[in-house]
Amino acid sequence: MQMTKKTFLTTIAALPAVAAAAFSQTTAARPKHKAVFQMTDPKGQAWDILFLGLGAIQRAFANDGGVEIEVVCFRAGVTLLKKDNVEYAERLQKMKDSGITFDACQNAMRAMNLKSEDMSPVATEVDAGVAQLTRKQEQGFAYIH
Repeated sequence: MQMTKKTFLTTIAALPAVAAAAFSQTTAARPKHKAVFQMTDPKGQAWDILFLGLGAIQRAFANDGGVEIEVVCFRAGVTLLKKDNVEYAERLQKMKDSGITFDACQNAMRAMNLKSEDMSPVATEVDAGVAQLTRKQEQGFAYIH
């Protein structure tokens, strides 16, 4: 099948419109705001405060373009994401279902002899918690300690 010059030019002329439509569909779904939380504390009050903060920021931006949230757990904070952490499992799953990403630092996991199978299914492993925080800040995320 041979393409005519007219068909070729019509196809080329339509490409910018198709690209613009595709771009607008992918960017429209992105939340207006972005925040990355650091969790380095062992089990205790800091974990409860984290969940209060996650809920508060979601409510605050619900009618203002939404918010993309990532929680980076490292040092002792990685234990929040352990599979045997039944006390927080339901809250973690609820927050994950609402779109929040929970990162587990592989360096901290190694230091605590934790394997991937020891971690909650909500956890996404990252190479280094501090590196992930840096990446997120470079991408324009507000840093919440």
